[in-house]
Amino acid sequence: FCERFSYYGMRAVLVLYFKYFLKWDDDFATTIYHTFVALCYLTPILGAIIADSWLGKFKTIIYLSIVYAAGQIVLAVSAIHDITDTNKDGVPDNMTFHVMPSEKQRSTFFSIFYLSINAGSLLSTIITPILRAQQCGIHTKQQCYPLAFGVPAALMVVALIVFIVGSGMYNKTAPQGNILVKVCKCVGFAIKNRFRHRDSRFPKREHWMDWAEEKYDKLLIAQVKMVLKVLFLFIPLPMFWALFDQQGSRWTLQATTMDGNFVRQFTVNPILILVLVPVMDSIVYPLISKCNLNFSPLKRMTVGMFLAALAFVAAALVQLQIDNSLPKFPAATESQAKFINMMNTSVTGQAGEFPLSLPSYTATDDYKTFTGPFSLNLEGAVYPVSLADGTRNTLVIIKDFGDITAKPDEGKNAIRFFNGFSSALNITTDELDFGDIVPNNMSEYRNVTSGKVKFMILDEATSQTCVYEQTLKFGSSFTLLIPPTLTLGQMCQGIVEVTDINPNSVHMAWLIPQYFLITAGEVVFSVTGLEFSYSQAPSNMKAVLQAGWLLTVAVGNIIVLIVAEAATLPDQWAEYILFASLLILVCIIFAIMAYFYTYIDPVQIEAQFSQPEDEKKRKSLEMTKKDSIEKRKHSDSNSLYQTKM
Repeated sequence: FCERFSYYGMRAVLVLYFKYFLKWDDDFATTIYHTFVALCYLTPILGAIIADSWLGKFKTIIYLSIVYAAGQIVLAVSAIHDITDTNKDGVPDNMTFHVMPSEKQRSTFFSIFYLSINAGSLLSTIITPILRAQQCGIHTKQQCYPLAFGVPAALMVVALIVFIVGSGMYNKTAPQGNILVKVCKCVGFAIKNRFRHRDSRFPKREHWMDWAEEKYDKLLIAQVKMVLKVLFLFIPLPMFWALFDQQGSRWTLQATTMDGNFVRQFTVNPILILVLVPVMDSIVYPLISKCNLNFSPLKRMTVGMFLAALAFVAAALVQLQIDNSLPKFPAATESQAKFINMMNTSVTGQAGEFPLSLPSYTATDDYKTFTGPFSLNLEGAVYPVSLADGTRNTLVIIKDFGDITAKPDEGKNAIRFFNGFSSALNITTDELDFGDIVPNNMSEYRNVTSGKVKFMILDEATSQTCVYEQTLKFGSSFTLLIPPTLTLGQMCQGIVEVTDINPNSVHMAWLIPQYFLITAGEVVFSVTGLEFSYSQAPSNMKAVLQAGWLLTVAVGNIIVLIVAEAATLPDQWAEYILFASLLILVCIIFAIMAYFYTYIDPVQIEAQFSQPEDEKKRKSLEMTKKDSIEKRKHSDSNSLYQTKM
């Protein structure tokens, strides 16, 4: 339970840590995330070899758990922004310090699967995003990544201590050789021997693994055949995991651009699992059975892959709606401008080809797009304007202020104030300080969390204050205009809200269909796949197939890296459709492979090559008795011969 909490808890906020703390872009954060997951599911194969061939299971778990816990602790420490925040502005000054420990964590992490996997993963995906949302810090309060990583690290240490304390209760067996290594050697010998005897004068054998008979016994060869038969079916499976594990990368980033608290997105999958597993086992499968439909394990897995593909089609449709709601920022050769009239009279004129008519203390409804310099004609006066390409700008009469060029991160809201008052103003909230704003000047944008926010405005000349309240949604940006006629007192009067970026308009409830489909696919595919693998595996090679199953997860994450990097699609919805199409193609291939697969009973096959011990003893006694009778007959014959002589 503690180990799974540690792993899934850390993983739940990992891509957010990459993007919002280390400031990596979406593509690089996704790449590193899937590289990490791939390594997590590759290293158990190495751990199995170490355990069976060298250290034994107990020591392997102890030593690698120490590495595991150390990596978690290093990651938690590297997430403390105050360590390198020398100017105390809330932003780490030495990002190299924070990146390097993360790389060590990824390279040394070993996934050790024990204790209650489902319980740990369920609670961790609910709790750690909540921990991350807390504010912590010595000089400035930031989102608490150290706490989100620290709690999983602490639980991993607890798991290690508890495991060591129970040492005397375990049945420790000495390493006796790794069956995985034996399988690899047997396969390698068969291939090499077949290559040596590739000439047509050598008779063919029923199966290519039969070329290992010169060195290995027939029971092992039969077991290897069974394993290879299942592993062959595993070849298409990584494509499912390539889609499934994007819940923690692309889908998490998708949720940050939607209307709602995206932290709740982490709870959808585990809640649906709790609902769908009993529904499938108790209702869906029995109903299908009563309808006399042959819903075999491989057919279930095919359906699971198809459901995952549909989930990505749903994700693409949602992404299209999100893209339509996003602001259109200028191209590299364009500039954009919004015009604000802070005068006490109306202003009319022309900005390039766009007519302007602005009452006092108002702004244009949207941004105007320009290519190159343009002229601003106000009340007969002409002002040349030249804006930098690729920028957004706010022109207050003729004074130019840089503007926000991207949606605020994590569903926050970018707020700034223009001070049109006659004296300097100091503006604060419970968590932020906009600083002192002199007359006819603009503050920097500050990211404010959603909900009702109270801005305290202090007139530094008279020490009078007032409070301005604004209810914020998710992902918006506002310029708040403070006119010369601002009324100070209990509540501020006269402040004008100018919308720079509209809030997210696509609600997170639209994520439910894609999460329902991917979770239903997981329940049908993953649970059935494990059950099928075990049922088709020889008694002593179930661990080999387990390693093969984990390998499909690792390869799936590698596929994400390859496809995402090779495709370089400009639109996220197109990438979703690409992955869905690839899985549909793989699903068809898998269905054909499944059609020709013949289910086996490993016990019966093994019985053909091995006999129970009592049967061996009985045959041995019979042979001994038969030899004794033959010897006696031979002795009697010799005696009779001697008598006759």
